[in-house]
Amino acid sequence: MCDDELIPPSADLTEEQWLRADPALFDGPVGERVRAMRAPRRRAVLGGAVAGAAALTVLSGAGRTPAAAAARSGRFPLPTAPNRNGEYAVLLTGDAGTGEEAQHAVAAAAREVCRAEGVGLAVGLGDNIYENGPESADDSEFRTKFEEPNTGLDMPWLMVLGNHDCSGLIPGSGGDPSRGDREVAYAKGSRRWHMPSRYYDVALPAAGEGGPLVEFFAIDTNPVSSYVAQLDPHYRWNGPYMREQRAWLDGALKASRARWKVVLGHHPYLNNGKHGSAGSYDGFTIGDYTSGVHLKELYEEVVCGRADLILSGHDHTLQMLEPTSRTGGTRQIVCGAAGKAGDGRAHFGHPASWQNFADHGFMVLKASDRAMTVDAYTVDVPTRTARLAHSVRTSSPLGAAASTAAPGASSASAGRR
Repeated sequence: MCDDELIPPSADLTEEQWLRADPALFDGPVGERVRAMRAPRRRAVLGGAVAGAAALTVLSGAGRTPAAAAARSGRFPLPTAPNRNGEYAVLLTGDAGTGEEAQHAVAAAAREVCRAEGVGLAVGLGDNIYENGPESADDSEFRTKFEEPNTGLDMPWLMVLGNHDCSGLIPGSGGDPSRGDREVAYAKGSRRWHMPSRYYDVALPAAGEGGPLVEFFAIDTNPVSSYVAQLDPHYRWNGPYMREQRAWLDGALKASRARWKVVLGHHPYLNNGKHGSAGSYDGFTIGDYTSGVHLKELYEEVVCGRADLILSGHDHTLQMLEPTSRTGGTRQIVCGAAGKAGDGRAHFGHPASWQNFADHGFMVLKASDRAMTVDAYTVDVPTRTARLAHSVRTSSPLGAAASTAAPGASSASAGRR
């Protein structure tokens, strides 16, 4: 069994309760990892505190970050205008951070597509550092699981936190959200990694005057969809962090004048893969955490009907689900196959334009004043080549989407912690 397939025996256990409830788990490879991690984690408390302080420095300075400032700092700047085709082209990846051959192969295939399509921005939809996230803001895994695989993809990457980035003792548990501060802190020194806060927005301007052409809203879904109960009051489902994030997202979506609005969150609202949809993740329909019921509420009450797209990972699949009355016209896309692949079959039946549960791959979003298109690519890992598998096109914000089968000065604002 892969680490990311671990499912707790019942909803909303603490990590210690989960380990005690499953002796075979504790005596096996996961238990060995837990025992190996406990001592280093005690030694790393000070390092974690320093990383957290650095992250808070970023957060306390939240505000608009002009692309020129990023350029002066040596970072790859956010795009300031549409490309030669009159559109913003954005690489979409998720669940990439293994450091293994599949991740390198997907990145190599994506480099070729990005050159052809004039891609100037990328998105990482969480699970950036498998299996338990970074141990500090200068962990070598940032290099081996992000920087090196993405060599040549020289652009800013809008990053969101996944459950593996915020694990406690059990890989992928999401039981220690504070570990995400290390990824925020790392962004200060990386040319690629863009994460000014744990949740934030980035608006890309239209070619002429007026509001932004497209705006991205990156959210942290972990405290309301962790496999285990949150022990830190700050990160509980109804604690101050989630209340503040919800208020920020509601206000940011309401205030946005962008033609296209895109929400980025690791855990999907709807999903036909094995993890299932928010409110019933992995078959759980009770509890405040494991089921994701409060993330379901956030999507339905704040996002659906206001954003054109929800982009998610978590399931290691490629899915283009159809907008419906349930979603208020918002389309859910799952793009989590950049490092790991799925089990080869659909587990649920939400209407889909196209879906793939077996291959590695990535997507490219293209937004112009006329339309927004998402192209899905599958990747043959041995040859490191991509194949355009499907495209979906929306010609008006929250309007009807037409699906077609494929042949053979930027600004950013951050929410406070």
